[in-house]
Amino acid sequence: EWPVDETKQGRDLGAYLRQRVAQAFREGENTQISLARLHSNYYKHKYPRPGDTSFSGLCLEEYKLILSTDTLDEFKEMNKSMWKKLQEKFAPGDPEEKHKPWARALSRPRT
Repeated sequence: EWPVDETKQGRDLGAYLRQRVAQAFREGENTQISLARLHSNYYKHKYPRPGDTSFSGLCLEEYKLILSTDTLDEFKEMNKSMWKKLQEKFAPGDPEEKHKPWARALSRPRT
């Protein structure tokens, strides 16, 4: 059974595959056979890979770390401009504050 990866909320391949398999094999006699083959790693053993790495040379644990939701969120935060970070830090959370002059000035960059 393909385990659920808690670090990939909404992007987990195992959850996606279970959903797609359930949709594709709702009926038919091959459903049980196909699911059993997936469960037993039939195709993994039938078509073995020559190595456990990819073109990048990273191992499975490194890929898991890089592709986790937390790491991707950190990358997004790192790529934000300084202006965007300041905007988010000081932007008013209350809708009433958005109409105050200081909030309007903060929302548009000066050129």
